[in-house]
Amino acid sequence: MTIAQIFNIANLFVLPFWALMILLPKWKVTQKVMESYIPFIPLALTYVYLFASSITPENAQALSNPQLADIARFFADETAAATGWIHFLVMDLFVGRYIYLEGQKTGVWTFHSLALCLFAGPMGLLSHILTFWISTKFLAKNDSSSVSDASTQV
Repeated sequence: MTIAQIFNIANLFVLPFWALMILLPKWKVTQKVMESYIPFIPLALTYVYLFASSITPENAQALSNPQLADIARFFADETAAATGWIHFLVMDLFVGRYIYLEGQKTGVWTFHSLALCLFAGPMGLLSHILTFWISTKFLAKNDSSSVSDASTQV
């Protein structure tokens, strides 16, 4: 299997999990799947494989004392770029799972934060933090028990 095929499969692999969290958040199947770590295992194994195959002595030295120019050269390699991209896929999905599970637990709306997280993980996380904060400060006056318990979580 080529690096391009691995890259394409990894991109497609994450889409059902995002679709479940965004479009069917209350479905029991979504809840069961997202409570587990199973979605991360194939991606993490793929990442480990690509990482191991992209490391050379020169790359290891560059990564041990990162300088921007060295990192740019490292990611100019197709295998290293695919490794970095799969790193993003794993971490964004993990953050998306966190947002999803917190939304299920607290009742805070997550659709927008998950959609942002799918395309730009840190922006989705920031969106969720702000949404949670706004929800607890301004919208949860009547039902402060469930949201206030969760405020210690963020």
